[in-house]
Amino acid sequence: MSKLRTCLWFDGAAEEAARFYVSLIPGSGVETLAGATAEGKPLMVNFHLAGVPYQALNGGPMFTHSPAVSIAVITEDQAETDRLWDALIADGGAESRCAWCVDRFGVSWQVVPRQLMATVGGADPAGAARATEAMFTMNKIDIATLEAAYRG
Repeated sequence: MSKLRTCLWFDGAAEEAARFYVSLIPGSGVETLAGATAEGKPLMVNFHLAGVPYQALNGGPMFTHSPAVSIAVITEDQAETDRLWDALIADGGAESRCAWCVDRFGVSWQVVPRQLMATVGGADPAGAARATEAMFTMNKIDIATLEAAYRG
């Protein structure tokens, strides 16, 4: 078990959220369930997403998630971007701007294609500016539109 974990606070949905997250990201898994709440749910769920350790805590209703903390996922292509985006916003999730969305548990995510950084951070300053402007019009990132904007 890693010495460091990011802890995500939930009000009874820690195990459900962890199992949902590991179903989305290859190379992920639930590691341990620990303790129990008064409702009989695990108090803590240790899991990893592609090797990155997390802990989900059923801490109660006192705190909620904020976009100030998000999970960023780098995607390889449009198909992976679409698959993750669609799963995250389903069943009560919501789209936001520029690669950001919120899942049904209230956790913020960034679904970022590798090509986003290659275009908005590209070597051609004018192309990068065009790609950045294109990104500002998007919720889910459309790679073909970014690349076309970069090329001019």
